[in-house]
Amino acid sequence: MNDQAEPWRPLEGVKVVDFSMFVPGPFASAILADLGAEVIKVEMPKGDPGRAYVPVQFETENRNKRSLALDLKQPSAREIVQRLARNTEVVVEGFRPGVAKRLSIDFESLRKSNSRLVYCSVSGYGQNGPWRERPGHDVNYVAAAGALAFPGQWLKAPARSSLPIADMGGGAFAAIAILAALHEGKGAYLDLSLFETAFFWAAMRHGLDPEADPRAHIFPVNDVFETRDGKRLTLGILEDHFWQNFVQLAPELDDARFSTDASRREHGDALSLALQEILKTRSADEWLRLCEENDVPVDLCVTPAEAARHPHLVERQALERGYAKFPVWANGRRGGALRRRTPKLGEHSREVLVELGFDDAEIAGFLKSATVVAS
Repeated sequence: MNDQAEPWRPLEGVKVVDFSMFVPGPFASAILADLGAEVIKVEMPKGDPGRAYVPVQFETENRNKRSLALDLKQPSAREIVQRLARNTEVVVEGFRPGVAKRLSIDFESLRKSNSRLVYCSVSGYGQNGPWRERPGHDVNYVAAAGALAFPGQWLKAPARSSLPIADMGGGAFAAIAILAALHEGKGAYLDLSLFETAFFWAAMRHGLDPEADPRAHIFPVNDVFETRDGKRLTLGILEDHFWQNFVQLAPELDDARFSTDASRREHGDALSLALQEILKTRSADEWLRLCEENDVPVDLCVTPAEAARHPHLVERQALERGYAKFPVWANGRRGGALRRRTPKLGEHSREVLVELGFDDAEIAGFLKSATVVAS
């Protein structure tokens, strides 16, 4: 790896205008920004509500962007919006169906200024269908899609992840769709549903058989266990050779009931309970050492802050300025770069208006009428 190489920024020169709020749309444009795109975040005068709801996620998914605080409800905002559309390749919005049209930032309105515009609407349930105007958030989409029907651990009920699966997955899919449309090279309207994102993932993982085995996707020895000192370890034992290696560390598991994958699953409840007791006989550090010495997949459950200090992530240059970076290397160069910190509300309002060709008097008028807010 070349530590001195310039970061891989394949989207350098691509311009994005993001009207979205909270998580999904900003997550999509954060991916584009990390890869070099210039992103203007258009916020209401009071700011993206995400600034207050989950401040840490707002901070992380709005780096590399500039903030323009614009009151879209004012008629004088329309000329600003049209100039933004003329000077960009991509627009992202995350309102409920119909809201963008009322604000005159919908695809039909903006493509009059730019016929090659790639426009992505990110909404809960999509732009059509009986649920199109239904309110919802990540937990609703995940539940309705089937992603909370089955457990993630052998002896525990289904539980929600700390990660907003539909929101972040939807943002990632939005970025993929935008890149595909840019590759196609002509204007496109993209309608992305967070509910369908969760359904896509759930169907890929569990299939669509109504009689699906609720444990088909989990294994009693591929789970999370508590150690003697109260820490939690993950064992990733799937292949038989890993099981044989682990049995060397816990001879009491050398039992005919657990001799094959099929029998381990058949007697999974008993095996899971036995593993819980066995893992509590040693500290986490002891288990980590023994498993690593005997080629058994093991990891300690840690926080992101603890993971960030790991020498592996340090060597892989996975962090910069307190942010996690886009997780890929390309031709020996780290993918993505941190070029800007997260903007203050309206921090770049004047700068963006100047770039759009407005003169000092026009800008002063926007500010006086509160069409634009500048920090």
